[in-house]
Amino acid sequence: MKSLYGQQNSPGEEMTFVFQERENPPATRDHDVKVQVRACALSWVDTKLLSEIKLKKELVPVGREISGVVLEVGSKVTFFQPDDEVVGILPLDSEESGVCEVILVHEHYLVHKPEKVCWVEAAGTVRDGLRAYTALHYLAQVCPGRSVLVLDGASPFGTIAIQLAQHRGAKVISTAHSLEDKQYLERLRPAGARVIDVSHGKIDVAESCLEETGGLGVDIVLDGGVRLFSAEDEPAPKSQLLPHKHDIITLLGVGGHWITTEKNLQLDPPDSHSLFLKGATVSFLNEEIWNLSNVQQGRYLAILEDIMEKLSNSIFRPQLDEPIPLYEAKVSMEIVQKNQARKRQVIQF
Repeated sequence: MKSLYGQQNSPGEEMTFVFQERENPPATRDHDVKVQVRACALSWVDTKLLSEIKLKKELVPVGREISGVVLEVGSKVTFFQPDDEVVGILPLDSEESGVCEVILVHEHYLVHKPEKVCWVEAAGTVRDGLRAYTALHYLAQVCPGRSVLVLDGASPFGTIAIQLAQHRGAKVISTAHSLEDKQYLERLRPAGARVIDVSHGKIDVAESCLEETGGLGVDIVLDGGVRLFSAEDEPAPKSQLLPHKHDIITLLGVGGHWITTEKNLQLDPPDSHSLFLKGATVSFLNEEIWNLSNVQQGRYLAILEDIMEKLSNSIFRPQLDEPIPLYEAKVSMEIVQKNQARKRQVIQF
């Protein structure tokens, strides 16, 4: 059987992807579930994070969001039995690549897949759903009547975040990075998200949000990265479509929550003072935290089950590309690793 792995020869070098021939999976241990993979979503591999938590390997398994059929279960497995349809996210320290026909997974990383949800949608939604839940439910406690700004709402993550916020009764504002993104967001159902097109650089996001909220500011801001410097100081490859950190602080309302994906966020004393005056909070979105403590395991599995239920009920409608055959997995993963994919890439077996 072939499995896909990432290889990085030296720090800073681009990751290359290789197929490795592997033997059949080892014998099933007590709590293991042997899964025949039907679909695997591709996500960016954070090599720096792996290095920081001492999980850096010569070959990094690729593809962690999987859906498939249970072939065999260990002697102490209680949640599943053969022929069950399952979905889940492999842990950071997994030795298994999800881009493989048959893998072993500990039962605590899987939940049942609803019958009416297809394999590709299950694998392609589970991570973005987890991120949206972590941000809006656990970090910001979104509720009816709150205003939520989702930056880059047409991204796979942004789409699910908008749908979750609207389902919870929040008023949603979103930014679009192109005319195509704007049209996609305006076609989303249920309608109601106010779309701000920032593709031409002529619209002030802070001003638009304050106008939309009657000058009160936004209750919850969910970014997809921010600019830390002025345009002339920003490194060239950095997208100028990202908002500046000062814009986000300006448009944040009193008691507001800023959920950021910017792991290197720098706040100067004036920034901190502005946040202090507003009684606002800054939280960092890292969806890997759920598996860093066994205490959270039950809550984590409840989130995955709820994501599948919302997918089954069409509350979540993911932003997916056409399913990709296994032989194109290497090329697709290279595109994902360079952050050039605008839709979620899913391998179908």
